[in-house]
Amino acid sequence: MGINPFDPRAALLAKHAQHVVLIHFPIALFLAGVLFDFLGKWTRNSALETTAYFNFLFAAIAALPAVATGLLAWQWALEGQKLQGVLLLHLIFGWLSALLIWTVWLLHRLVRQRNHSEFSAYLLGLESIGVVVVALTGHLGGFLSGVNGPN
Repeated sequence: MGINPFDPRAALLAKHAQHVVLIHFPIALFLAGVLFDFLGKWTRNSALETTAYFNFLFAAIAALPAVATGLLAWQWALEGQKLQGVLLLHLIFGWLSALLIWTVWLLHRLVRQRNHSEFSAYLLGLESIGVVVVALTGHLGGFLSGVNGPN
């Protein structure tokens, strides 16, 4: 008959499902943070910049279980097979994405604590690089999951 898509066990016990579900949180929070930061700087609206800061904070926190479940999916679902091709690229870009998300948040924290507004332009540039890296990571992950093409 097949697997019931509404059975909680199918979602919770699948060897890769947790990563596929959890990864959307840091992606969405980071992208929303970049949008809020750009709008906040453009309109000189400190409330938008504060919203961006908290989006970056929660994206950084959410990146930790996303990375952990990605490593677990590699070990369980893919049985720890040798990293090569798309899988290797996805892992590299995944680590780089998490590093960029954490770096953006830490730099925003530093700017807020010490009022170093001269770094704002650099932050927007780093955030833009982060958007590209996060998008490439997701794109590669789509190929691994079969969403963007054959698995």
